[in-house]
Amino acid sequence: MTDHWDDGRLLAVGVVAVQAGLLLVFFLAPRRHDWPVPGWLAAAGSVVIVAGAGVLLVAALNLGPSLTALPTPARRATLRTGGLYRFVRHPIYSGLLALVFGGAVTSGSVVKLGIAAVLLGLLSRKAAWEERMLRRRYVGYDDYARRVPRFVPQLRHSRRDP
Repeated sequence: MTDHWDDGRLLAVGVVAVQAGLLLVFFLAPRRHDWPVPGWLAAAGSVVIVAGAGVLLVAALNLGPSLTALPTPARRATLRTGGLYRFVRHPIYSGLLALVFGGAVTSGSVVKLGIAAVLLGLLSRKAAWEERMLRRRYVGYDDYARRVPRFVPQLRHSRRDP
């Protein structure tokens, strides 16, 4: 019997712990006045925050029992390519990033903006790691990854040939 930490799970838990720590510091950091936040920017940021939270929730529901905070797929997970996963490969990360960047912009805080940028870097690396494992596990993942962007949906223009 092999130790369940041998397959990188200890590192995966560490990455999730860093992610949780960043989010905790982000949400507990006080509002600052490093830049003025005009009303229109506060309103736009609030819309992005609500949209991000909604995307995060719907994407988590789309995953169902395949949901895990770790970048390692759950044992009984199935590849999801429907729902929000039709538009981006990592909608939970997309929603989380929208939430923190919207929050950073509306906060007027350089600290929060910096934490959001660090979180973007961490989630980019975490997604790349997760995708390496998904490629090994699911035969069709390469095709899916070629068609669907990682975090930000693409505006597709449908062309009709006469």
